[in-house]
Amino acid sequence: MKDGATLTRRGLLVGIGAVGGAGAMYAAMGALGLAPSGQDKEYTPPRPGDFSLRGKAAASVVILGGGVAGLTAAYELGKAGYDCTVLEARPRAGGRSLTLRRGDRLTEENGPAQEVTFGEGVYFNAGPGRIAQWMLAIDYCRELGVPIETFINNNAQAYVHTNGRTVRARTARADMYGYIAELLAKATNLGALDRTITKDDQERLLEFLRRFGDLGPKHEYDGSTRRGFVRNPGMDGGVPIPPPGSLHDVLAAATGRSITNDFGYDQATPMFQPVGGMDAIVRKLEAAVGPDRIRTGVRVTKITNLDDGVEVAWAGGAVKADYCVATLPPHLLAAIPHNLGAQVTSALRTPVPVAAGKIGLEYGRRWWELEDRIFGGVTETDLDITHIWYPSHDYFSDRGVLVGYYNTEREAELYAALSPQDRRRKAVTQGRKIHGDKYGKDLLSSVSIAWERQEHIKGGWVRWPAFDSSFTLLQRPAGRVYFAGDWLTHLIAWQAGSMESARSAVTQLHRRALQSQ
Repeated sequence: MKDGATLTRRGLLVGIGAVGGAGAMYAAMGALGLAPSGQDKEYTPPRPGDFSLRGKAAASVVILGGGVAGLTAAYELGKAGYDCTVLEARPRAGGRSLTLRRGDRLTEENGPAQEVTFGEGVYFNAGPGRIAQWMLAIDYCRELGVPIETFINNNAQAYVHTNGRTVRARTARADMYGYIAELLAKATNLGALDRTITKDDQERLLEFLRRFGDLGPKHEYDGSTRRGFVRNPGMDGGVPIPPPGSLHDVLAAATGRSITNDFGYDQATPMFQPVGGMDAIVRKLEAAVGPDRIRTGVRVTKITNLDDGVEVAWAGGAVKADYCVATLPPHLLAAIPHNLGAQVTSALRTPVPVAAGKIGLEYGRRWWELEDRIFGGVTETDLDITHIWYPSHDYFSDRGVLVGYYNTEREAELYAALSPQDRRRKAVTQGRKIHGDKYGKDLLSSVSIAWERQEHIKGGWVRWPAFDSSFTLLQRPAGRVYFAGDWLTHLIAWQAGSMESARSAVTQLHRRALQSQ
């Protein structure tokens, strides 16, 4: 027999369901502790009923940093009615999720400002530029109504440039796979695998290797139409690219890293991008949080844990809230005066900032499509530019922006030390080694970014010497201060990392807020 309290709650739920529908009733069930606990969801966002059905007011939260982590935290907390204030030191929210367009002005420390003069509708993702389909950023695109399109991460028509040699990606891959398959086939035929696999399995392996490497009848690699054509087939069979050199030549070209980049779980095709620029996610988050809750141009100067809350100060002002979520880069947080303890300071100083740089080269003619037949994708190189990205959108347009380099660490630092004009000059010189003289023609404008010289960011991302106790310490709150950012996940340098971390901080904070009321 049900007791009186249970019957009363049941009657309450029936009434709520009749008025507000199933969604309202489920929220009420959660607040009353009656919702199913074994849901197949790793994250349950805060809900409006969590506080209102208890007759309590939602807590206040000050969020330090208006990047993806900070905005995600404010968005999720806002679902339950938390009074959130986002403080951002830069002139606009978004942090490293930066898309540059005509009329923008990019400044950097110890360098001149750059005026962006791209044509109408042309943009450059100076920060993140792609999303793997399994990442949380895809879910937020769906939830926020951000349309997405395919980002071509692996294009066989793009190039691989190593050791002064430029070939199509398909050619490099065909040769490496072909010779590896030949070696293993020979080892199998010579009986080297007799003790490892059965005779039948050896036959199956040989059949696979023949297909994998496109080997001849004698299990030898003599080239393949997979390498591409000098003249494409049509009315006749076309003219294939001549057979490759020796295995030594292929190994000496050192193409291994270049042709396996997309093997990584976080790089596997297909990948995606928001239509019109990566900052579409940020703009939607801003709108959902509410522009009135986001204060830009506010550089935090002190963080103080109190018995009943947190006080955050800046030049000319301060705010007190029940809780704080700090999403600034750890090396910047460590430099802000606080009373969070020496252990926290030491942990914040542990990760090392990583330099990263990009340049967007705007051309008045999309010659890579017209002449090289490259529609999206990435050319991999062993040059200091590291990569060339071709746009995966607005095909057949007159103008387009190539990412002329996307480099990190030492190479990024070398480019950062140059003036914007010299960065462009150097990038074009390197690009000519792959594409020839046309790489310097029809070039209309450029803009480059050195993330370690971006004020209030000072680095593309961070690198932990080890995911040790400092890492786990910061995944927990220090008093009433919670930390969030891609740097607290195993998805460093991805927006998904920022979002995952924000959700973790929100979950911890929300549970605590509910228990304390």
